[in-house]
Amino acid sequence: MKGQGYVILAIIFVIIVAVFAVTNVDPVEVNYLFWTAESPLILIILFSVLMGGIITAAVGVIRMFRLQRQVRSLQKENETLHTQLRENDLEPSENIQNDTDINQVDEIK
Repeated sequence: MKGQGYVILAIIFVIIVAVFAVTNVDPVEVNYLFWTAESPLILIILFSVLMGGIITAAVGVIRMFRLQRQVRSLQKENETLHTQLRENDLEPSENIQNDTDINQVDEIK
């Protein structure tokens, strides 16, 4: 249900941007760093939305990779601690997550 909400919001956003872009078709002069060019405002709007989406996706992907790396390191640390407990003939307390909880984290990835 959560995924459907995102899809519906995305469709509404695309429709709003499309209507806004189509109503603004006049040519405009755009000043770049070293030159100026004239192009239709619809292209400027659509290019800006596209670049915003790409930048947002890139930031999300970088964050996802960092979180996955953190999960892997925490899993290794957890396994090391479990090994040390077993070597010292100690039983993990009930507050320590068991291996099935770790497997659930793997399924989320």
